[in-house]
Amino acid sequence: MTDAPRSPDADDPLLVIVDGANVVGSRPDGWWRDRRGAAERLRDRLAGAGLPGLPAPVEIVLVVEGAARGVESVPGVRVESAPGSGDDRIVELAAEHRGRPRLVITADRELRRRVTGLGAEVAGPRTVLD
Repeated sequence: MTDAPRSPDADDPLLVIVDGANVVGSRPDGWWRDRRGAAERLRDRLAGAGLPGLPAPVEIVLVVEGAARGVESVPGVRVESAPGSGDDRIVELAAEHRGRPRLVITADRELRRRVTGLGAEVAGPRTVLD
């Protein structure tokens, strides 16, 4: 992880970092029986529908952890398997991409505090689920 801000590039799309565990866990739809499957469904939804209301282009990164590790990337969604805490990996990604617009999708209050301290915007799970 680097602390040095990266030079912004006019061609850099909005980086959308999705807290997979938090978004999946925001709806009681039985996700706990198949965490990997739930992460794959979220990934596929993001790849198919994108992010309604956000101007294109966007770069979507879905961060997964625990039993969801190993979910593959698909066109339109890069999947990052956190080696430890998903929150820590999200903060690392937000820090690595300073200098470009970033939006973190999570309802986690502590994570929101950490990434806004790095200049990222935040939005709740409804942004990708509704």
